[in-house]
Amino acid sequence: MTAYRSFTALALALVLAGCASKKAQESTTYDFGPATMTQQAGAPATMAAIVVMDATGPEALENERMFYRLNYADALQARTYAHSRWAGNPLQMLTQRVKTRLAQSGMKVLTATDASTGVPLLRVEVDDFVHAFTGVAQSEGQVTLRASLFSDHRLLDQRTFTRTTPAPSADAPGGARALAASTDAIAADILAWLATVDTRKR
Repeated sequence: MTAYRSFTALALALVLAGCASKKAQESTTYDFGPATMTQQAGAPATMAAIVVMDATGPEALENERMFYRLNYADALQARTYAHSRWAGNPLQMLTQRVKTRLAQSGMKVLTATDASTGVPLLRVEVDDFVHAFTGVAQSEGQVTLRASLFSDHRLLDQRTFTRTTPAPSADAPGGARALAASTDAIAADILAWLATVDTRKR
């Protein structure tokens, strides 16, 4: 009887260990990492403050799933990593990283409710945010978005930005790093673009 109980206890322990291992694997989450200061352009001279609206995009980006595409096999099929997720949905994460980078440049980043009339407003629409495989072992983090700058409901300028960064590994961690790098690069592109936009009333 004692041997039976010992066997049962061992079997239960193995089952629980397996469940714990599976749970740990399923709970792996990624974000963009710390927004360390980088060499980037300063705040635009004519734009001391800006309103940054929450980024919008496809419904698929409104959750924490990590997507990848095997472009070499079937570019029309969006697949998800089974045991890896984003810490937040990509639209929220991208919005926050853009705000952080603009603030680091010296700009005052405001919300729509805080801003006064005349403060430029930035809208971002994300078209693509995916870990794309061009081959079995070659992949990159692709981000494409459209940025629109308004002043008092008047469109000042609009531009589409695309960045691709080679992934250091052909898996979820590599994709997360590549997408973080592409997002940072686009944030820098947006800052440089804002410096060229004439915000004066015409």
